Amino acid sequence: MALQVKLLRVLQEKEVVKVGSRQPIPIDVRIIAATNVNLEEAVAASHFRADLYYRFNVAKIELSPLRDRPRDILPPTQHFLKIYSKRLGYKEVKLSPAAEITLLNYDWPGNIRELENAVHRALLTCQNNYLRPEDFKLSGARISQNTLSVSTNSLENTLLNLFEQMPPKLYKIIEESVIRSAFNFCDKNQVQTAKLLDISRNVVRHKLAAYGMLNNKNQN
Repeated sequence: MALQVKLLRVLQEKEVVKVGSRQPIPIDVRIIAATNVNLEEAVAASHFRADLYYRFNVAKIELSPLRDRPRDILPPTQHFLKIYSKRLGYKEVKLSPAAEITLLNYDWPGNIRELENAVHRALLTCQNNYLRPEDFKLSGARISQNTLSVSTNSLENTLLNLFEQMPPKLYKIIEESVIRSAFNFCDKNQVQTAKLLDISRNVVRHKLAAYGMLNNKNQN
């Protein structure tokens, strides 16, 4: 509270006095402050000065949790990847498509700090400079329902665009795209692809063979 009094005086008088001096120095500053505390509740509880709160509360921006902003998850992820890859002496680190989906579907209760720590930890344990979902240690993670609904809306919009184009054999195009994407998402593992799509492995194998996607390395 004592510091709040001093800060309020600085903002009101627009001047500071150096320690050990009596001569005030004029200042021209703009204050940008951030907090995860509800200041209105803090004022009511006498933990924050009301007059200082109103000094700060000129232009207020409320930043929603990261789980409500799925589009803002991957850009800082790439930013942290560059920072910690350089610190750890890695060359190029890639984020697998499956890892991207995992990050987008997690609700990030710790927001940006948790994301930064998750990226750092993943880089310490990953192999071949390739980040997979298990590297982030988010198994059993809480899933953001908002993210899932956004993803569904995006899918519906894509389908509507396809319907408007009316290409021939539309169902086959969609089915092949789904199976191809799921197969790549599962690192070309037929068993995992079948589990993901909730269909039998025989169906997956038959479709992949028809698409010419089977070879000696992904027969299983």
